[in-house]
Amino acid sequence: MTENITINMPEIVPLYPLREIIAFPYMVFTIFLKQDELAPFEEAALFNNLVALVKLKHEPETELLGALHEVGTLCKVMQINKLPQGGAKVVLEGVVRVRVLAIVQQMPVILSRLEPVREFAEKSMVSEALVGSLNALLKIALSYGRPLPDDVMKMIDFIDNPARLSDLVALYLNLPVDELQKLLETVDPLERLKKVYMHLTNEVQRLQIKGEVQAEVTKKVGKSQKEFLLREQMKQIQEELGEEDSRHSEVNELRHKIDNAKMPPEVQKIAEKELKRLERISPASPEYTVSRTYLDYLTTIPWQVSTQDNKDIRQAETILNEDHYDLKKVKERILEYLAVRALKEKMKGPILCFVGPPGVGKTSLGRSIARTLGRKFIRISLGGMRDEAEIRGHRRTYIGALPGRIIQEINRAGSNNPVFMLDEVDKIGADFRGDPASALLEVLDPEQNFSFTDHYLDVPFDLTNVMFITTANQLDPIPAPLKDRMEVLTLSGYTDEEKLNIAKTYLVQREIEENGLSATPPTFTDEAIVRLIRDYTREAGVRDLQRNIASVCRKVAKEIAQAKTPRAVIDPESVAELLGPRKHFEEVAAEKDRVGVATGLAWTETGGDIIFVEATKMKGKGDLLLTGSLGEVMKESARAAVSFVQANCAELGIQKREFENTTIHIHVPAGSIPKDGPSAGITIATTLVSLFSGRPARRDIAMTGEMSLTGRVLAIGGLKEKVLAARRAGVRTVVAPAKNKKDLEDIPENVRQELEFHFVEDVHEVLKLALKP
Repeated sequence: MTENITINMPEIVPLYPLREIIAFPYMVFTIFLKQDELAPFEEAALFNNLVALVKLKHEPETELLGALHEVGTLCKVMQINKLPQGGAKVVLEGVVRVRVLAIVQQMPVILSRLEPVREFAEKSMVSEALVGSLNALLKIALSYGRPLPDDVMKMIDFIDNPARLSDLVALYLNLPVDELQKLLETVDPLERLKKVYMHLTNEVQRLQIKGEVQAEVTKKVGKSQKEFLLREQMKQIQEELGEEDSRHSEVNELRHKIDNAKMPPEVQKIAEKELKRLERISPASPEYTVSRTYLDYLTTIPWQVSTQDNKDIRQAETILNEDHYDLKKVKERILEYLAVRALKEKMKGPILCFVGPPGVGKTSLGRSIARTLGRKFIRISLGGMRDEAEIRGHRRTYIGALPGRIIQEINRAGSNNPVFMLDEVDKIGADFRGDPASALLEVLDPEQNFSFTDHYLDVPFDLTNVMFITTANQLDPIPAPLKDRMEVLTLSGYTDEEKLNIAKTYLVQREIEENGLSATPPTFTDEAIVRLIRDYTREAGVRDLQRNIASVCRKVAKEIAQAKTPRAVIDPESVAELLGPRKHFEEVAAEKDRVGVATGLAWTETGGDIIFVEATKMKGKGDLLLTGSLGEVMKESARAAVSFVQANCAELGIQKREFENTTIHIHVPAGSIPKDGPSAGITIATTLVSLFSGRPARRDIAMTGEMSLTGRVLAIGGLKEKVLAARRAGVRTVVAPAKNKKDLEDIPENVRQELEFHFVEDVHEVLKLALKP
């Protein structure tokens, strides 16, 4: 007989194409839609609240009808609830199967012409038997743990219509979407019932096998071992399906990696022993993961993998000159290394230490060396490192243990001969977790690092092919044993002429590109760059100069963005206009000669600088006051200078009674900046003699030198940086210890010609030069 369908269906109905679900008649369901998908459902109010849901075969290219399945479901829109975050929740009820005849309209809402699908259901012994069997099978499936709501269970008991029952059970089965569409298109209810019966039979068999597997596994393990239970279930399933054991394949993969890793023989033995241990460990054990991770590291480390060095010295010299201006000593040392490498294949990598103020190119020089050699480049910063395990790694007994940074970075680089830069080696700390500087001793010793042992790996790794480069702002904080293992190359500050060349060659072009001025690049005149160097920066390197060039470029970019005429030329006037008033002045050139004030030269980790030592006297009890954040060594120099002056009053033309009931106050301005070191000794002595003799000290003479108690002038360090600072400040004469005369070679020729040098051995020589009659 024909199923009676009484529904007032319009000739034209809105249509919504489905992609991921199937709608069945008599089914109440909810779908969530975006705002732009709501139109068909809102339009349904004009069509008796009806909308057709039809599954897409594929995404439509031009014609929608060809992309749709022929049969879909006509649904009634029960409710539309707008959601606060956008979109809506739509509740629908399936009404009847429909066949799509034509698409009447595609935009803005899809309208379709449909016809209802008539289902013929004849009651017979076959259909009654199928309905009874389906009910029985469904209850068996439910007994294996697939529950249904109570109202659905009651409904199933009372449904004797094959069409209704087949649709309801089809939803329970969780079949693939394509299978559900085939059931929807099966018009004959009896045929549909047979298909559903076959699918339900397969589902019950699957549940029975699952139950048997579970029962078998439960006999082997206790109920408390939940994780092991799940793994055993997987194993039983794999045995049923005849699949290869995944763990066995994992072990085989590791064995293959060990064979191909080209490890040293002693390391390969340890790896094979660890692999045998791994085979005996249960995958559920935490030890399994630890052992697996350890083997992964052992097999991926580049034991024998290295890059080919570029041995063409001419090409290497060209690359070094392209990347950096000047730095002759460093470039020469790199070329020497390449020359030796060309003559001797197996050699120990040098341990170079670049020492110099910030901004002189220490870190970028390491990257340039790697490019020159054709090697991988690794850089780690040691600033603030306090844990020894950062270098040597943690032992595998700790949770979350890893190798140290040395092995980790070499592993990442995939090469056993990279250029390895250890930045800021003078800023390593130490606390209860150990001393990283001591851990570096083995890494940076060519006599030991052929068998560097990381705590995590616990096997030796050869670091002799690695070229280690360390950088530091100053040598003093580096422990003596560590310093002894490194070849120190000092990078002094740059002269104004060198900064000008660096700016013209590298900095200006780089900042023009960085700030988007490549289309209309302004031209920086030499005078403008010199103005930036002298009036807006006070540094040994070029970092602050680069910032100021960048600042000029940004302001030019802003003018272009404001539709102003772009500046074609940046001259000194443009610099003053864009950056404002000058920030630095020539301190010495602007000052007058005064009594009790002398000019000294100091070395700081940011390069050389000038200092003014001031002294005054007042009534008191013979005390000595020292201010200006002076360190202990500088305070001792001041006491030695006072003692020298008091002991040589007659020779210096000072009345001894000047010291009676007199308190001396020595001050070094810029009191917030700590100062230390012995090299201000002769400056303090000159200041005191000027104060007590009344002779003004010449401000255009700057001096540096340690003074002994007997008046001898002793050698100091950092002469080049101090001389460059004197030149920047407008000093014309420099007084330095005679033992430092050899350091003149490091000072550029043009600077030597501009300044007058006096090398002295005794304080009396200093006083003749520095004090006016």
